[in-house]
Amino acid sequence: MTWLITGGAGYIGAHVVRAMSEAGERAVVYDDLSTGVADRVPEGVPLVVGSVLDGELLRRVVAEHAVTGVVHLAGKKQVAGSVERPLHYYHENMEGLRVLLDAVTAPASAVAHFVFSSSASVYGMPDVDLVTEETPCLPMSPYGETKLAGEWLVRAAGRAHGLTTASLRYFNVAGAASPELADTGVFNLVPMVFEKLTAGEAPRIFGADYATPDGTCVRDYIHVADVAEAHVATARALASSPPGTDLTLNIGRGEGVSVRAMTTLINEVTGHDTPPVVTPRRPGDPARVVASAERITKELGWTARRDVREMVASAWAGWQAR
Repeated sequence: MTWLITGGAGYIGAHVVRAMSEAGERAVVYDDLSTGVADRVPEGVPLVVGSVLDGELLRRVVAEHAVTGVVHLAGKKQVAGSVERPLHYYHENMEGLRVLLDAVTAPASAVAHFVFSSSASVYGMPDVDLVTEETPCLPMSPYGETKLAGEWLVRAAGRAHGLTTASLRYFNVAGAASPELADTGVFNLVPMVFEKLTAGEAPRIFGADYATPDGTCVRDYIHVADVAEAHVATARALASSPPGTDLTLNIGRGEGVSVRAMTTLINEVTGHDTPPVVTPRRPGDPARVVASAERITKELGWTARRDVREMVASAWAGWQAR
């Protein structure tokens, strides 16, 4: 098997590439390096710099590298950015996916398997204790909409062309398998708290009057190395499944952690003692979003192995090594 991993020089993508390579799978990275870092790509793994909107280049890469499976992680992923630039997000995420699927289903292509990077944002504000894959999807941002519509397109292409397909709905990804693979962005809770603490400022909590035990939002945090291992398990399952197989799977731990508790843990792990300040709620933040991970355990035998403290400690090591 040879897997084309789009976005493979990004934060999650680089972890997937490493995990696939360590599992004995051949990988080819395709990344426009708009947010990816070329040095994250392991030695010996080919890196092709290009856009998923470039169908001609994609068809050439698929043919030249004899690609038989795709893990599609490339795309724009900031909720706020998608609200500000919905046309841009739909163009990059939806048209990019369409162009990629068109390339991998061309008559000369040998691609038989397709794994799509989706998101828990497809669920919107679910009013349930645990979010299952059957929970109604009501995305609240153009980003979430592109992920849900992307799942539909991948599923339809799989049925029409005999691909095995999977959509993996990530919850809150954190941590790093090694410092050089750490998240370089400051868009998620853990690096946002790091940034405030290292600047000598108080971390911010957006709202403390939610209907949760301590009043702050509750989320399901998953170590990025666990996410990468879930991709390996998914890829192997698709490779041994009949054409037309389609999987939709949550990637989470099934355990909720409040924003206040996470901020306290980050202070503890990093050696700081800076209490957070509470600021007004952000529009659209649900009180609780925690995954049910039962389906992926049943279907693939995968479960998350790393806890929240390990996520924070590994992320902090990467932050300090920047």
